[in-house]
Amino acid sequence: MRIAVVSHIRHPIAAPFMGGMEAHSWHLVRGLMARGHDVTLFASADSDPAFRLHPVIGEHYDRTYPWHRFHGTETLNAVLDDAFGAGVDALRSGGFDVVHNNSLHRYPPRMARRDGVPMVTSLHVPPFEALSRAVLGAAAPWARFTVCSDRQRQVWWPGRAPDEAHVVANGIDPADWSYAAQGDGSAVWAGRITPTKGTHLAAQAARIAGVPLTIFGTIEHRDYFEDSVRPLLGGGIRYGGHLAGADLAAAFGRASAMLFTPLWDEPFGLAAIEAMACGLPVAATDMGAVREVLGSCGRYAPPGDAPALARALRAALDIPRHAPRARVEARYTAARMIDSYERLYATAIAARTTPAEPVSFPAWELPAAPDPQPRMVAAQ
Repeated sequence: MRIAVVSHIRHPIAAPFMGGMEAHSWHLVRGLMARGHDVTLFASADSDPAFRLHPVIGEHYDRTYPWHRFHGTETLNAVLDDAFGAGVDALRSGGFDVVHNNSLHRYPPRMARRDGVPMVTSLHVPPFEALSRAVLGAAAPWARFTVCSDRQRQVWWPGRAPDEAHVVANGIDPADWSYAAQGDGSAVWAGRITPTKGTHLAAQAARIAGVPLTIFGTIEHRDYFEDSVRPLLGGGIRYGGHLAGADLAAAFGRASAMLFTPLWDEPFGLAAIEAMACGLPVAATDMGAVREVLGSCGRYAPPGDAPALARALRAALDIPRHAPRARVEARYTAARMIDSYERLYATAIAARTTPAEPVSFPAWELPAAPDPQPRMVAAQ
């Protein structure tokens, strides 16, 4: 198949990954290429040059317009609308069999619904207004949606989800996350260092539990790090920097448990399953899909309760290390994920001739289509 993978453009799609969404897009492109598909990545121009790249924007926007300062502003919205306005034109005219949309922008799913372009849109976050409007108005037999947990399906569609909505769990390649049979008694935390990820809570709990902790990840929100995390460093709590995959896997393997501390409606928890693949049980805040994903390989605490999280950490240390690895191998491999996506691609492509009522969207919701505009992409 000729496949376009459309990423969001906040960060480059390149290692070391800034977060789970960048890792998902990168591994998706790599996995599809390994299966012989012809893949084009729509992303910022500073993404991985090893991929065939269609630049949506010259440089990832977070460098010039940091999200925590510009999120929701007219300035950033205009940047995104200009980028994805041109991007949907290229998707529509590019002769792709199917589009996998990871952009979190409202234009691609609206375009797919209006113009009959086979598309699978993956929703990696809880609903927000602009994207929610696009999703709720864009489902069609050829325009499918995925979420990565049952919990997120309930969040996106509180009533009955449409037939076009599917759960596809995130997946990793276990070979990238080597299993280690024994740890050194310490804990790790990994992710974007920002308030919704609860880095400070992990440090507080580790100190209460008397367990050394190393924090890994990019400092996304500098004020939060300086005000809420840095004062907790020292005495066995340290910041280990932002590591690439192989180095991070080695660091995981040396530890004995992971602290996973979302303070939002967590859709999945990619960092947690990466650590689990290395053999780490997880002590976690019970938010969103966390319990669904970790199952018996986690121990849980209410959000914001550092003493309870410390107790969960001590309890997690008693979970046999083979159990987390086995759960990842059974449920959360990239091969399983891509199998599911390929089936959805085939479903969307097969439905591209399905009769449907025509739709139109306001100009601010989606740029006008060229005239005349075919409803379907051509089969390749």
